[in-house]
Amino acid sequence: MTDVLTKEQRHKCMQAIRSKDTSVEVKLRQSLFARGFRFRKNVGKMIGKPDIVLPKYKTVLS
Repeated sequence: MTDVLTKEQRHKCMQAIRSKDTSVEVKLRQSLFARGFRFRKNVGKMIGKPDIVLPKYKTVLS
């Protein structure tokens, strides 16, 4: 499938997309922390670099 956007439009669109600290992710982290869950964020050593890692429960949230 061909790209319907020009190179400049694609650049502007991709530049606006954030990969870390989105508003939904921040609210989820605040909620987890308030409920007593401790976590690591954006762990680079794991495959896929998950957004939130709960080591105690061996769980990841992407």
